[in-house]
Amino acid sequence: MEGMTRVPASPMGRLVPRRAQREVAAALSDTRVVLINGARQCGKSTLVAQIAQEKNAVWRSLDNAAGRQAAAFDPVSFVSADGLVVIDEIQREPQLLLAIKETVDADPRPGRFLLTGSARVLGLRGLPDTLPGRMETIELWPLSQGEIDNSADGFVDAIFAAGSDLWHHSEENRSGYLERIVRGGFPEAIARAGRRRAAFFDNYVADLINRDVIQLSEIQRGAEMRALLRLLAARSGQQLVPGNLANKLGLAQATVQRYLSLLEEVFLIKRIPAWSRNISSRTVSTAKVALVDSGIAANLIGQDETSLQRLGGNELGGLLEGFVAMEIARQLSWSTTRADMFHYRTRDKVEVDIVLENRRGQVIAIDVKASAMVRPDDFTGINHLAARLGKDLLVGLVLYTGQDTLAFGAKNRALPISALWEISSQYS
Repeated sequence: MEGMTRVPASPMGRLVPRRAQREVAAALSDTRVVLINGARQCGKSTLVAQIAQEKNAVWRSLDNAAGRQAAAFDPVSFVSADGLVVIDEIQREPQLLLAIKETVDADPRPGRFLLTGSARVLGLRGLPDTLPGRMETIELWPLSQGEIDNSADGFVDAIFAAGSDLWHHSEENRSGYLERIVRGGFPEAIARAGRRRAAFFDNYVADLINRDVIQLSEIQRGAEMRALLRLLAARSGQQLVPGNLANKLGLAQATVQRYLSLLEEVFLIKRIPAWSRNISSRTVSTAKVALVDSGIAANLIGQDETSLQRLGGNELGGLLEGFVAMEIARQLSWSTTRADMFHYRTRDKVEVDIVLENRRGQVIAIDVKASAMVRPDDFTGINHLAARLGKDLLVGLVLYTGQDTLAFGAKNRALPISALWEISSQYS
């Protein structure tokens, strides 16, 4: 269905500039098809509407029955237009990609199509063609803390540039971090508080499972998937072992693996792979898992700011580690530094929560601590990895809830967590 391009009103009462807008504009300048992929209600339609309005684009949506019927009946006409065509929720009619391919092969000008998807379109079963060489995919996440605060969000670039020379003082405290965890990054949740925020999260998860997941698969047992999601939230920051999850839930391991893939396709969870250079045969290869939004994770296990204040460091640690990992994942989608995120663990249970490695093989090792105090033995895992990496380790960080940067040797630093969004990428 074709409609007017109108920028939706934000539940936050203001339009939040997105870091991804620059990436989308650059991609449209030299690529025929650009896909913005991300969770529902994270701001894809708002971002695309702003771009479409600037470019006087044709807007067509598949998020209603009329649009899907028109697309299925005459896909060629549905995608035809002289200028930029925006198609919202492309995963609902992936067969349209064949018509798009035919169109851009006949007219290879850049900036022909701007698509959005609320599922990992390239992973959909039965996808007719992935438009190799014709399409660029840009992931859009729920709002980062820097986007919410209108602050720098430059940690990834700054830490790879400055290494152990990076210093930061923060005014944030433990209560502030807990509020950020519970709030998450969805605009609708940010605009609410208390029971109304919890109601949003409950309905969001239920709708996503009952609507998108069931459409992507033949699954009919949404209750099983919700139980799995609650279990994953309770085990945030832990290794993802499908057999253990299957035993806990009384499900077949193959079923759990299928459910995990579906949860990842609709952007509810993110797997963090294990890091290894074969430097130690005792390195384990099991991924860890984090929920994409910390607010959903906290709500699934019944935690709010008040209850989180009472939790010990170990209980809070998983939620805080997931929160940090997802802030970094957001930055990796727009940072100038091309880097990947991993975790590190040996069979002797020596761990580093987050390992960032750039294309030159340089590594940042990060542990997350839910405390305002840091001790030398908090760097045990980092020192273990440092001994094996040598000069390739730029710096080892313990991100903590204190306010000052502290040195623990030549390459080890304790750094306030808020440095993630308060430090500029131009740090020097």
